[in-house]
Amino acid sequence: MRSPVGELLYRLKYRNDLAAVTPLTDAIVTFLGASWKPPIDAIVPVPPSLTRKHQPVRLVAGALSARLDIPLCAPCVTKVKRTPQLKDIVEYDKRVEALKDAFMVTTALTKGKNLLLFDDLHGSGATARAIAELLKTAGQAREVHLLTLTAK
Repeated sequence: MRSPVGELLYRLKYRNDLAAVTPLTDAIVTFLGASWKPPIDAIVPVPPSLTRKHQPVRLVAGALSARLDIPLCAPCVTKVKRTPQLKDIVEYDKRVEALKDAFMVTTALTKGKNLLLFDDLHGSGATARAIAELLKTAGQAREVHLLTLTAK
Protein backbone atom coordinates (compact mmCIF):
# COMPACT_ATOMS: atom_id res chain seq x y z
CA MET A 1 0.00 0.00 0.00
CA ARG A 2 1.32 3.44 -0.93
CA SER A 3 1.37 6.51 1.27
CA PRO A 4 -0.78 9.43 0.05
CA VAL A 5 2.32 11.10 -1.40
CA GLY A 6 3.44 7.77 -2.88
CA GLU A 7 0.05 7.40 -4.58
CA LEU A 8 0.26 10.91 -6.03
CA LEU A 9 3.77 10.21 -7.30
CA TYR A 10 2.60 6.92 -8.83
CA ARG A 11 -0.23 8.72 -10.62
CA LEU A 12 2.18 11.35 -11.95
CA LYS A 13 4.92 8.94 -13.05
CA TYR A 14 2.95 6.00 -14.37
CA ARG A 15 -0.43 7.41 -15.29
CA ASN A 16 0.78 10.78 -16.57
CA ASP A 17 -1.65 12.50 -14.20
CA LEU A 18 -0.44 16.10 -14.20
CA ALA A 19 -3.13 17.01 -11.67
CA ALA A 20 -0.89 15.32 -9.06
CA VAL A 21 1.76 18.06 -9.29
CA THR A 22 -0.17 20.61 -7.21
CA PRO A 23 -1.01 18.30 -4.28
CA LEU A 24 2.58 16.99 -4.29
CA THR A 25 3.87 20.55 -4.12
CA ASP A 26 1.35 21.34 -1.37
CA ALA A 27 2.61 18.33 0.61
CA ILE A 28 6.21 19.52 0.32
CA VAL A 29 5.34 23.05 1.39
CA THR A 30 3.34 21.69 4.34
CA PHE A 31 6.23 19.41 5.30
CA LEU A 32 8.73 22.25 5.16
CA GLY A 33 6.51 24.56 7.18
CA ALA A 34 5.54 28.16 6.67
CA SER A 35 8.66 29.52 8.37
CA TRP A 36 11.20 27.42 6.44
CA LYS A 37 13.48 29.87 4.70
CA PRO A 38 16.76 28.09 4.04
CA PRO A 39 19.64 29.89 2.44
CA ILE A 40 19.02 28.02 -0.82
CA ASP A 41 20.20 29.64 -4.05
CA ALA A 42 18.66 27.08 -6.40
CA ILE A 43 16.65 23.86 -6.60
CA VAL A 44 18.49 21.19 -8.59
CA PRO A 45 16.30 18.36 -9.89
CA VAL A 46 17.94 14.96 -10.25
CA PRO A 47 18.16 14.19 -13.97
CA PRO A 48 15.67 11.54 -15.11
CA SER A 49 16.61 7.92 -15.73
CA LEU A 50 13.99 7.44 -18.42
CA THR A 51 12.69 9.67 -21.16
CA ARG A 52 9.05 10.51 -20.49
CA LYS A 53 6.66 12.95 -22.09
CA HIS A 54 6.53 14.76 -18.74
CA GLN A 55 9.44 14.42 -16.32
CA PRO A 56 7.92 14.08 -12.82
CA VAL A 57 10.92 15.36 -10.87
CA ARG A 58 11.28 18.42 -13.08
CA LEU A 59 7.56 19.17 -12.97
CA VAL A 60 7.39 19.05 -9.17
CA ALA A 61 10.73 20.86 -8.78
CA GLY A 62 9.46 23.61 -11.09
CA ALA A 63 6.24 23.97 -9.12
CA LEU A 64 8.20 24.00 -5.86
CA SER A 65 10.55 26.62 -7.28
CA ALA A 66 7.60 28.86 -8.11
CA ARG A 67 5.93 28.34 -4.71
CA LEU A 68 9.10 28.99 -2.68
CA ASP A 69 10.45 31.68 -5.01
CA ILE A 70 13.75 29.81 -5.33
CA PRO A 71 15.28 29.51 -8.82
CA LEU A 72 15.17 26.14 -10.57
CA CYS A 73 18.49 24.99 -12.02
CA ALA A 74 17.84 21.96 -14.21
CA PRO A 75 21.05 22.53 -16.21
CA CYS A 76 23.16 22.45 -13.02
CA VAL A 77 23.41 18.66 -13.35
CA THR A 78 22.96 16.63 -16.51
CA LYS A 79 23.07 12.91 -17.14
CA VAL A 80 25.81 12.10 -19.63
CA LYS A 81 25.82 8.30 -19.48
CA ARG A 82 22.96 5.88 -19.81
CA THR A 83 22.57 3.73 -16.73
CA PRO A 84 20.40 0.75 -15.91
CA GLN A 85 17.37 1.39 -13.72
CA LEU A 86 18.67 1.32 -10.15
CA LYS A 87 15.47 -0.26 -8.91
CA ASP A 88 16.70 -3.39 -10.71
CA ILE A 89 20.08 -3.36 -8.90
CA VAL A 90 19.98 -4.57 -5.29
CA GLU A 91 23.62 -4.27 -4.17
CA TYR A 92 24.73 -0.78 -3.17
CA ASP A 93 28.25 -1.21 -4.60
CA LYS A 94 26.79 -2.16 -7.98
CA ARG A 95 24.55 0.90 -7.89
CA VAL A 96 27.57 3.10 -7.18
CA GLU A 97 29.47 1.49 -10.06
CA ALA A 98 26.52 1.99 -12.43
CA LEU A 99 26.44 5.70 -11.54
CA LYS A 100 30.19 6.26 -12.01
CA ASP A 101 30.72 9.12 -14.48
CA ALA A 102 26.98 9.25 -15.22
CA PHE A 103 26.52 12.94 -14.39
CA MET A 104 28.12 16.24 -15.29
CA VAL A 105 27.85 19.49 -13.37
CA THR A 106 27.89 23.03 -14.76
CA THR A 107 30.30 24.66 -12.33
CA ALA A 108 29.49 28.18 -13.50
CA LEU A 109 25.95 27.65 -12.17
CA THR A 110 26.86 25.92 -8.90
CA LYS A 111 30.12 27.44 -7.64
CA GLY A 112 29.74 28.91 -4.15
CA LYS A 113 25.98 28.23 -4.07
CA ASN A 114 23.72 26.58 -1.50
CA LEU A 115 21.71 24.00 -3.44
CA LEU A 116 18.65 21.91 -2.76
CA LEU A 117 18.97 18.61 -4.61
CA PHE A 118 15.46 17.31 -5.31
CA ASP A 119 14.39 13.79 -6.25
CA ASP A 120 11.15 11.87 -6.22
CA LEU A 121 12.31 8.65 -4.58
CA HIS A 122 15.00 7.78 -2.05
CA GLY A 123 16.13 4.17 -2.26
CA SER A 124 19.69 3.39 -1.25
CA GLY A 125 20.89 6.98 -1.53
CA ALA A 126 23.43 6.08 -4.23
CA THR A 127 22.11 8.59 -6.78
CA ALA A 128 21.80 11.42 -4.27
CA ARG A 129 25.26 10.75 -2.91
CA ALA A 130 26.85 10.61 -6.38
CA ILE A 131 25.27 13.90 -7.42
CA ALA A 132 25.85 15.66 -4.09
CA GLU A 133 29.53 14.70 -4.14
CA LEU A 134 29.83 15.93 -7.72
CA LEU A 135 28.14 19.22 -6.83
CA LYS A 136 30.52 19.69 -3.89
CA THR A 137 33.71 18.72 -5.73
CA ALA A 138 33.54 19.58 -9.44
CA GLY A 139 30.63 21.97 -8.93
CA GLN A 140 32.28 23.72 -5.96
CA ALA A 141 28.89 24.22 -4.28
CA ARG A 142 29.01 25.64 -0.77
CA GLU A 143 26.26 23.37 0.57
CA VAL A 144 24.04 20.64 -0.85
CA HIS A 145 20.79 19.73 0.88
CA LEU A 146 18.57 16.83 -0.17
CA LEU A 147 14.78 16.65 -0.39
CA THR A 148 12.91 13.62 -1.70
CA LEU A 149 9.18 12.99 -1.97
CA THR A 150 9.13 9.43 -0.66
CA ALA A 151 11.25 6.44 0.25
CA LYS A 152 11.33 3.15 -1.54
